[in-house]
Amino acid sequence: MNVPDNLKYSKDHEWIRVEGDQAYVGITDFAQRELGDIVYVDVDTEGEELDKDEVFGTVEAVKTVSDLFMPVGGEVVEFNEALEDEPELINKDPYGKGWIIKINIKDSDSLNELLDADAYKKLIKA
Repeated sequence: MNVPDNLKYSKDHEWIRVEGDQAYVGITDFAQRELGDIVYVDVDTEGEELDKDEVFGTVEAVKTVSDLFMPVGGEVVEFNEALEDEPELINKDPYGKGWIIKINIKDSDSLNELLDADAYKKLIKA
């Protein structure tokens, strides 16, 4: 199971990679494996400011639809448009080309509430 050390994780299986005041958000390798083949990603919150744990979109796999939750509060500034034509990028490269949204973080202190790689590994093995 791939759990990069340079990311933070939510208990809902989203990851966040901070770059300055912005951050990329996606779902973890564990989550995409649990979901199976992803066939559609729906994000209609671009331009909206959302609180931590609010739903920012959904990901649809062959067997199920799953909500996507904000790991921290912020404004959704960009949706990864490559996912419109290739939603399977989330299965192939969840931490790279399979990122889902880019956000402006509202409160960088809230990042401290997220899990580091070791804590996330313990969560998914529990």
